[in-house]
Amino acid sequence: MAHSHDHSPSNHGKAFLIGILLNTAYVVIEVIYGLIAHSSALLADAGHNAGDVLSLGFSWGALAFALKKPSPNYTYGLKRMSILASILNALILLVTMGIIAGDAIHKLQHLQDVDENIVVWVAGIGILVNGFTAFLFMKGQKEDLNVKGAFYHMAADAAVALAVVIAGLIIKFTGWNWLDPVMSFVVILVVVWGTWNLLKDSVNLALDAVPENINIDEVKQYLLSIKGVEAVYDLHIWALSTTQTALSAHLLLPENKGDDKVLKEIKDQLHDRFEITHPTIQLIHELENISYQKDCLGNLVEPD
Repeated sequence: MAHSHDHSPSNHGKAFLIGILLNTAYVVIEVIYGLIAHSSALLADAGHNAGDVLSLGFSWGALAFALKKPSPNYTYGLKRMSILASILNALILLVTMGIIAGDAIHKLQHLQDVDENIVVWVAGIGILVNGFTAFLFMKGQKEDLNVKGAFYHMAADAAVALAVVIAGLIIKFTGWNWLDPVMSFVVILVVVWGTWNLLKDSVNLALDAVPENINIDEVKQYLLSIKGVEAVYDLHIWALSTTQTALSAHLLLPENKGDDKVLKEIKDQLHDRFEITHPTIQLIHELENISYQKDCLGNLVEPD
């Protein structure tokens, strides 16, 4: 039997801290000047950014928990906190957008003059703040779902801020004050689209689905391609956290040609080719007198 416990996630602490401080300050600015300018678009973006601040905090905390060592009660540690944080982040953003949608509808029904100069300058600051924060997470978003969520949220925020700037300029030259609450709905649509995908991915991980970046058929074919392996059964792949993937499998290897050497090669290949960091492989040299059957994936499994 072989286990791998390497490749602990980085908690990206500095990036999260800077992102939280910058975006908290920007939310305060947006709320103050959004009220002064009577801008629904600025208030909508402030609500979105406030949700992102909470998300950054939850994600940072969850990744810190994921670094804690296993205990007798939590034999895998608290790695799954990162998955729970992703779900919570998505739910917070969806609720926030619902509240903002209600405010935008009210603003459409009761139009007010908008100070477009304030809207343009404040949203312009948002492009810089959100763009820089997204840059902080650019590298880590390839390794972790929470960091990926932070990256896409900040990048989307920068794009939305640019759209608000454009809307402010249009209002300045046309006087179309209705465009401000309409822009709020654009913000909401962008956020809901990205948040829904994040929620879907997070729930799938919580339900032990095979992570999207891994093709289980390719993993199975690799295992079957190993010299001497005649069958693969009880193959399972699931996420331990948003950064770590586990695998367990039984391999039928009738000829014993050095278990340690075979297991090390399998471990290395699973990591390098499929980013599976926690494999548990059992080599079976002969099947017991059990009538094995195939499951929906074609794996051999013991009958109930």
